Amino acid sequence: MKRLLIKGGRVLDTQTKTDGVLDILVENGIIVKIEENIPSENTEVIDARNLWVLPGLVDMHAHLREPGFEYKETIESGTKAAAAGGFTTIACMPNTNPVIDNAFLVEYIFSKIQKEGFVKVKPIGAVSKDLKGEVLAEIGDMIQAGAVAFSDDGHPISDTSLMKKAMEYASMWDKVIISHCEEPTLSRGGFMNEGKKSTILGMQAIPEIAEDIMVARDLILAQYTGCKVHIAHVSTKGSVEMIRQAKAKGVRVTCEVTPHHFSLTQEVEDGWNAQTKVNPPLRTKEDVEAILKGLQDGTIDAIATDHAPHHRDEKILEYALAPSGISGLETALPLAMTNLVKNNILTPLQLVEKMSFHPAKILDLDVGTLQIGKCADITIINPDKKEIVDKNEFYSKGKNTPFHGMELYGKVFYTIVEGKIVKNIETIQRGE
Repeated sequence: MKRLLIKGGRVLDTQTKTDGVLDILVENGIIVKIEENIPSENTEVIDARNLWVLPGLVDMHAHLREPGFEYKETIESGTKAAAAGGFTTIACMPNTNPVIDNAFLVEYIFSKIQKEGFVKVKPIGAVSKDLKGEVLAEIGDMIQAGAVAFSDDGHPISDTSLMKKAMEYASMWDKVIISHCEEPTLSRGGFMNEGKKSTILGMQAIPEIAEDIMVARDLILAQYTGCKVHIAHVSTKGSVEMIRQAKAKGVRVTCEVTPHHFSLTQEVEDGWNAQTKVNPPLRTKEDVEAILKGLQDGTIDAIATDHAPHHRDEKILEYALAPSGISGLETALPLAMTNLVKNNILTPLQLVEKMSFHPAKILDLDVGTLQIGKCADITIINPDKKEIVDKNEFYSKGKNTPFHGMELYGKVFYTIVEGKIVKNIETIQRGE
């Protein structure tokens, strides 16, 4: 019998409202005791004094790039980056080549994870075939194969009739549709937020209403169909307010924000350094303030990385030609600790809610909590440890980040998947 004892850490769990210094005993991958002063005989012990013990972090929005774009990232390198960042479960988006729009490719992802994955991975299937927004993908078959949600992420579904059908179809299985909200005729060709800064830089821009219009449409469709809808990477004050109002009406809507959208504004953009180029673009100070309020009052349910690794040669292109995205798995927790917890925007339990419990709940996964009888997916961090971000030390193939050189709080000491240590302070290894 394999036994692991996590001793003397501050155990934080949203579902049970636990916040106290306790021991956790794990046997054969299952949590069997959570109490004070558990004896340590014949047990591997982790000394967690002065550390936080959290349910394994869950990222519901990551791009692993495989199949088709292995020069950017692979399942092996991406899940290793996830382990480094404290994530025990991640959901991968379908915009690969070929697109994950059928059961065979869902099964392919699972087979690769079994051989090469360092953490758990749950595939998200495409809403439309080949992400073209014209014909529904094989949603039912993909559910049977294990897809946990559906999204054309990176490609807004402009055909309202198709989106209505997708919601009606997904609601038959009570699955969630994850929407990339962007009105393409307003956003096409744009690189940054529309406003004074884009005018000064002479950059083609994307107005905030490009997001707001599609959020409004999808909220109306969600109310009409009764489908669970999740709004990805919310970035505008208008979107936050509309989602707040929709929730008050009982619409089955949830939403996420990325660390870069609560940490940065458009003021960091200079028109040439594409490390800050993301989609949706970085917005204004007022938008960030609305996002912080939405995180505090529960309007925003989850923090998701939108991990989007790119090859170095792509991100050194001129701003207009470089792809959008940040390699986010290894900086998400430190950014949340530094900008949210240390600034008293979120409590430690609220952080666990946004980065573990809620993402798991939205995707209907049986993770995201520390309870007796549950799988031992556990993240242990030092909340007060400060480190300087060094992109050259990323485990991800993607070194694209605007946070290089920043000093951030919150270092992951251990990532434990099903009772097996996949990351400790020094190394990362598969939990064989």
